[in-house]
Amino acid sequence: MRWRSAIMLVFWALCLVRGVRGVEFRHHRYEDMVRALFSVQNECPYITRIYSIGRSVEGRHLYVLEFSDNPGIHEALEPEFKYVGNMHGNEVLGRELLIQFSQFLCEEYRAGNHRITQLIHDTRIHILPSMNPDGYEVAARQGPEFNGYVTGRGNAKDVDLNRNFPDLNALLYYYEKSNGKNHHFPLPDNWEEQVEPETMAVIKWMQNYNFILSANLHGGAVVANYPFDKSRDLRIRGKTTYSATPDDKLFKKLAKSYSYAHSWMHKSWNCGDYFEEGITNGASWYSLSKGMQDFNYLYSNCFEITLELSCDKFPPASALQREWLGNREALVTYLEQVHHGIKGMVYDENSNPIDNAVISVSGINHDVTSGVDGDYFRLLLPGTYTVTVSAPGYQPSTSTVTVGPAEAVQLHFYLKLVPKETNFNKNHHGKRGSLSAKPPPVYPGPR
Repeated sequence: MRWRSAIMLVFWALCLVRGVRGVEFRHHRYEDMVRALFSVQNECPYITRIYSIGRSVEGRHLYVLEFSDNPGIHEALEPEFKYVGNMHGNEVLGRELLIQFSQFLCEEYRAGNHRITQLIHDTRIHILPSMNPDGYEVAARQGPEFNGYVTGRGNAKDVDLNRNFPDLNALLYYYEKSNGKNHHFPLPDNWEEQVEPETMAVIKWMQNYNFILSANLHGGAVVANYPFDKSRDLRIRGKTTYSATPDDKLFKKLAKSYSYAHSWMHKSWNCGDYFEEGITNGASWYSLSKGMQDFNYLYSNCFEITLELSCDKFPPASALQREWLGNREALVTYLEQVHHGIKGMVYDENSNPIDNAVISVSGINHDVTSGVDGDYFRLLLPGTYTVTVSAPGYQPSTSTVTVGPAEAVQLHFYLKLVPKETNFNKNHHGKRGSLSAKPPPVYPGPR
């Protein structure tokens, strides 16, 4: 193990020489950020693509930088991953880290770094440095010296975007009582009227890409926060209650993958707070309604955690290099987690792909679905699992698979048509219910 540590130390030392040379660690206003992203695209044109998922209230593009060996194309069995920064406009470190991370990926790919090259070849990586460019401009006008705790937090209409997603937790908690639907909950009919332009852009982004893993970068604490954010029992005033997902052990492992790869997050004491091993369940910290990470888990196939990365929401430029070095390995390590568990194709008897098939794992009450190309991805911890795949009009198929600690195990399914007058999928879609959103907490915590 010592020789491996020595090799990794030399590896990152070489990366530091390459990555820091000529790099100016500074804050990027909107125009600076756009120039930085297009500069990366210009330097690595064959593995990158820039696209916009929409506009902010004030008309600024929400630009995404994509890394892939085939930009703009989903390749079957290649998972989709996303990083989102600057959801709160005055929490700026995530924005700067993602700009730096984009430059790093490009530089290391050009330098022949095997680890980064393999990641880009095997993963479709989407980086949204700023979900709230309007709020950032408000915060940046005051700068790090005079920025208040909430100045620029919301968008141009002063709406907290992490309290602006449809409340799907209310549906889940209702269905849990009757063993009902456990995934891909429907949006309310008028959802587009209830959310801000930035929130709408992210939801439609999720509808267009089958994301599997994600992280949302915040500031104001140093901890990896995992779902659920919303407590199951909001009647207990003044107390926090742990609100576990069916994938609680997996989420803990994902959070630890970041905290232990981070230079100091795992040391527990940060910013005057204590979080054991540098992780926390969201609701155990404080309950939050209509948040983005819970929405990802309940609306899509995506597992998302929230990364609180700095005590100072708007750190001075002089602190950015230290923060980058502290987070660099963690950003890579967390991204690599998308390649764990199982993945495969769902076909019919004629080898035609079946989309929207439901993949169920015995003992874990949260299903995922196959994408438009028939491929599916299910993040899992090492162990042996019984997996069942079902789709309307087809007979379910069940297999047993053993998952190891390395790359995802491929497990394909071939479904047979249901014989006439037989319906195995009568209750395939579960029941529907109405949303019962509750107002967000009065005190705006880091998340």
